[in-house]
Amino acid sequence: MTFPDQDSVNRIIDTALEEDIGRGDLTSAATLGEDTQLQLVMATREEIVVAGLGIAEQIFHRLAPDSQIQCQTKDGDKLASGTLLMTLEGPARGLLTAERTALNLVQMLSGIATQTRRYVDAIDGTGAVLLDTRKTIPGLRVLSKYAAAMGGATNHRMRLDDGVLIKDNHIAVAGSVMAAVTLAQEAGLKDIEVECDTLEQVKEALEADADKILLDNMSNDELRQAVKMTAGRLSLEASGGVNLQTIRAIAETGVDFISVGRITQSAPAVDIGLDMAS
Repeated sequence: MTFPDQDSVNRIIDTALEEDIGRGDLTSAATLGEDTQLQLVMATREEIVVAGLGIAEQIFHRLAPDSQIQCQTKDGDKLASGTLLMTLEGPARGLLTAERTALNLVQMLSGIATQTRRYVDAIDGTGAVLLDTRKTIPGLRVLSKYAAAMGGATNHRMRLDDGVLIKDNHIAVAGSVMAAVTLAQEAGLKDIEVECDTLEQVKEALEADADKILLDNMSNDELRQAVKMTAGRLSLEASGGVNLQTIRAIAETGVDFISVGRITQSAPAVDIGLDMAS
């Protein structure tokens, strides 16, 4: 995924700054002169995969447009603790007013990228591809999925209009896998993926000429059987309860993709500091 479109970024920044500043930064206005200049350094305090530096830079420039900002690394880089990320020099009021919003976003996005890289590394060499999901903080999906991509994941659907995924509730309402897939085909939809909870449903999805199958919460033995049943006729995605301890064995069953909600839903923010330059 390339850098998110600027309109989406602007909306997120507008909302975040409004949320944090309100009617104004009372402390900075009272304690810092209008002409006071400041030099700051942003550095990581733990090993991370960095993401969101461009977002942070835009936030600082919003409130301190005349500041000089230099990024010392780039999104997607794996960095040791203590690595310098950014240097800043400019109006003290603007930079400090922007500090929390900028750090919140770069810490959160780097947390997603860092967690994602752990999952990618865990399946290295298996041939399986890590996918993200739509399990994201509302309003921040475009940035969350960008961060997952910086960590090495492949983006799945951004929105419901990005692709077709027939899930268990669709199947329940339609009456069967066959009925749901047929309805989607009759509607002219392409590249149809269907969620299957059982091997019997996998067989039905094959008979319905689905294009992809999501194997939901299946055991590794069931995953291997599904791989054998489909014999490469369509791609298989494993999902449900995947974690760092289980993902390698899942990948080794022969599935093509593994989707993990944890990388965007519950990745912890990383520790990044913004301090006075020494």
